[in-house]
Amino acid sequence: MASKKTWLIASIVVAVAVYATMWVGYALNWGWLDSVDTDLLQAFHNIGASRPGWVSFWVVFCVVFGPNGFRVAALILLIIALVRRKVPTAMFLVISIGLMGLVTEGAKSLAGRPRPATALAHGSSTSFPSGHALGVMVGVLALLTVLWPHLSPQLRRVLSVVGGLLIVTVGVGRVVLNVHHPSDVLAGWALGYLYYLLCLRLVPPLPLTPAAETPVALGTSR
Repeated sequence: MASKKTWLIASIVVAVAVYATMWVGYALNWGWLDSVDTDLLQAFHNIGASRPGWVSFWVVFCVVFGPNGFRVAALILLIIALVRRKVPTAMFLVISIGLMGLVTEGAKSLAGRPRPATALAHGSSTSFPSGHALGVMVGVLALLTVLWPHLSPQLRRVLSVVGGLLIVTVGVGRVVLNVHHPSDVLAGWALGYLYYLLCLRLVPPLPLTPAAETPVALGTSR
């Protein structure tokens, strides 16, 4: 128990440090951060500029596994939770996945970072942090949290790996499309993780299994 708490605190500290570093680095125009952002954007732009099919693939991928895709999945679980009277679980889904867009837009308005000039696809609003990176982080963690009690140990391992790969791939996809700087993606992952932990603390979800029927007291009739 102590080791888990230590790991949790350490992960929070790291996430806060990553978000703060990316924000301050952009605001103060740190040379090393700007160099990393620019070099990676240019490398992916060189690949995508002459390959429309490559760009289209990443556009579709980021739409399917973007924030709205997770909202659809959360809506299905939300309906199941309400039918089974698991109100805390429904509230957890609403606050985490349903309201994550407000967190993204609030953070974007504070930073006000323009999109990369080399964008290969359309991106609304500002750039920092990446809403897709935040959304996939919150979406994967929140859905796994709700489904976890109902999964076998083997399926837990498989979905954990798939979820981790999805988080990384969506973030990379936003840089591939040049709609976000790499530092935007790192900040989105960090803020998404912190927001997920906050939601988990505020409204811990319950398992979706129907509540067991209350046994009838001995000596009584129905």
